[in-house]
Amino acid sequence: MQAMVYKRYGPPDVLQLQEVAAPVPADGEVRIRICAASVNPLDWHIMRGEPFFVRFMTGLAGPKHKILGSDFAGRVDSVGAGVTQFRPGDEVYGANGTRGGAFAEYVCAAARQVVPKPANLSFEEAAAVPVAALTALQGLRDKGRIQPGQQVLIDGASGGVGTFAIQIAKALGGEVTAVCSTRNLARAHSLGADQVIDYTRENFTRSGSRYHLILAANASHSIFDYRRALAPDGIYVGAGGKASVPGMLQGVLLAPVLSRFGRKKMGGFLARFRETDFAFLNDLLQTRKVVPVIDRRYAFPDTPAAIRYLEEGHAQGKVVITMPPTSPE
Repeated sequence: MQAMVYKRYGPPDVLQLQEVAAPVPADGEVRIRICAASVNPLDWHIMRGEPFFVRFMTGLAGPKHKILGSDFAGRVDSVGAGVTQFRPGDEVYGANGTRGGAFAEYVCAAARQVVPKPANLSFEEAAAVPVAALTALQGLRDKGRIQPGQQVLIDGASGGVGTFAIQIAKALGGEVTAVCSTRNLARAHSLGADQVIDYTRENFTRSGSRYHLILAANASHSIFDYRRALAPDGIYVGAGGKASVPGMLQGVLLAPVLSRFGRKKMGGFLARFRETDFAFLNDLLQTRKVVPVIDRRYAFPDTPAAIRYLEEGHAQGKVVITMPPTSPE
């Protein structure tokens, strides 16, 4: 099969399209013929090995797994021993986390990390869902403890996580304020935002408005600024994105300390794959309460360009990679 292989950490140029052996599903795994994949900040952090602590998960001297890509959608090609819920031909989507492997014609994944694809979604739409939608859902519901009627602010509302977060927050009953650039205001409104703030013209952390929940999908302010914008019992959730290393350290080191003083709670998290959460998302996707927003589509050989575009930080939704039809080797 063909795969985007990288043998050292670095910029997108380290990715090379190569012929490699197709993976074989182990016990409890399924092999998927990929129809589409999507790019996440997780991918370029792993690709570059930055910040350095990422390498404790992916390999200190060099990448342990030579193929990037977490999110995928496609058809089950074969199943390993013990897998009874899927069979060849099933249309599915899922995520492989730091194990990667989705930027290839075939990927193996644990059956528990794969779910049926809603019939009303294309493969491209389904591939856009896993990491970004899980991050939005778990950040709002589990970490943010969103309640109907609360004032919810989404900072970084135009990216992959942000576009899902607007829709999920509305589905969960929030009054949503979206923060994005001028060109994305209309899109945020169309996704259901009750108010929008153009960050090029207004700094919401100094406006005097207070929010019960702030989800920073792409943190651009200091943790002290976010804390100032919280209601007295508000919750701040940092959900990744193209955050700086100092910003990440603030979230890891300072947030727990600040949470000890007063009723305001602050913290970050990494999304985890849970089948129950995908079942929840599938209900929203099937009823079109949540619709994946795709900014750009790239052909498989152009994967390095897709990652380079995402790194620029101006994506309006998800960046998707489309795969050509293949046959197993």
